[in-house]
Amino acid sequence: MTRVLVTGFGPFDGQTVNASWLAVQELASRWAAPPELVVRELPVSFRGARQQLRVAIAEVVPDLVVCVGEAGGRAAVGVERVAVNVIDARIADVDGSAPVDVPVIAGAPAAFFSTLPVKACAAAVRDAGVPVEVSNTAGLYVCNATFYALQHLLSSRPEVRSGFVHVPRTPAQVEDGGASMEVGDAASALHALLRAALSTTTDLRESAGTLA
Repeated sequence: MTRVLVTGFGPFDGQTVNASWLAVQELASRWAAPPELVVRELPVSFRGARQQLRVAIAEVVPDLVVCVGEAGGRAAVGVERVAVNVIDARIADVDGSAPVDVPVIAGAPAAFFSTLPVKACAAAVRDAGVPVEVSNTAGLYVCNATFYALQHLLSSRPEVRSGFVHVPRTPAQVEDGGASMEVGDAASALHALLRAALSTTTDLRESAGTLA
């Protein structure tokens, strides 16, 4: 049976929850196999997230891997296009580590693209009625580092599709009506995205670029 691995992150930076893990848990509660869905929570740790993701992939042996992170300040789901080989941490991770201007993996390529059909995935989320964009930066913190490590790990296994998605914070996490998204909507977006990733062989040929 086809297996899908989806990860979210635990709390960080003084938060008690992480919108990504809330959305992944809600997704799991709604999911009807096939395919089999396995979800795992990763720590917001440069070292720990990479290690636990590697273990999860070895244990699950998935056909599709999607890592999900929380993006404060965004109002739309972001289907990430590219991971870059640099860490420039503005705040420390949960282990107290805050590397600046260091590679995610020394000697590895400058970047890796998602192997998801990112435009088809975004279109599916949009059709589900959830705000979405194709994003060209996953930041330079743990999300990007985990995305890069994922793509590096699977670069020799092209039969496994993989990528990264950002979801907004929940309304309870923000103040004064800031950018947010209900957990249920984020879960609906992930559900639509996974179904598109599983069923789409060739991505859409339409512009999702920006001028700046």
